[in-house]
Amino acid sequence: MNFELNNFELTARLKAVLFDMDGVLFDSMPNHAYAWSHAMTDFGLRMEPEEVYMNEGRTGNGTINLLAQRFWGRDATDGEVQQIYETKSRIFNSLPEPQPMAGAMDLLKKVRTQGLMRVIVTGSATHALLDRLNAAFPDLFTPELMVTAFDVHQGKPNPEPYLMGLKKANISASEAIVVENAPLGVQAARAAGIFTIAVNTGPLKDEVLKEAGADLVLPSMQYLADNWEQVYNNHK
Repeated sequence: MNFELNNFELTARLKAVLFDMDGVLFDSMPNHAYAWSHAMTDFGLRMEPEEVYMNEGRTGNGTINLLAQRFWGRDATDGEVQQIYETKSRIFNSLPEPQPMAGAMDLLKKVRTQGLMRVIVTGSATHALLDRLNAAFPDLFTPELMVTAFDVHQGKPNPEPYLMGLKKANISASEAIVVENAPLGVQAARAAGIFTIAVNTGPLKDEVLKEAGADLVLPSMQYLADNWEQVYNNHK
């Protein structure tokens, strides 16, 4: 196997892996794409499912205002944001429960065995997030090492979420690896100075993730799990 890396060097011992959630740990992006596109239609806005993948990682407010500016020429009011997000959440919650991504558990167990911290960095604003993670991945995550929309002022592609992840883990950027699946998440992680692996679990072309700055683009979480030892040995 030959990994194609961008120019990047880790100068310190690896201590943590920072994981995005949707599209990385859970196969939930098809549900998010369906829910966002249908919720927007209910309010006279139009968002194609592929655009949801392109904008994954934005806060709900940021996603709504992206469309509001395009179609209304203004930001949505707080009331409109609440209505649209509640509609999106209702549609999402009516869909079948997303399953863990194939390979995610295998990878997380390997990361734990190597003594590395597991940090969640997600744009989600769900209060029951830890319960959901514990149900799918028992004893692999703790609330102290989670960054959600409640922890930051600016979502991806701003580096704040990943900088907050480093702060919570008390490590430097050179001591971490990020696993992402979305262009905005890749941009955020690279802006934070962290080596970034993109797993292409959606419909976007590899080039989109490479152009966003990914140091390594792989076809799936299972592929990353199967080849994790090579990644780890190159960066430990």
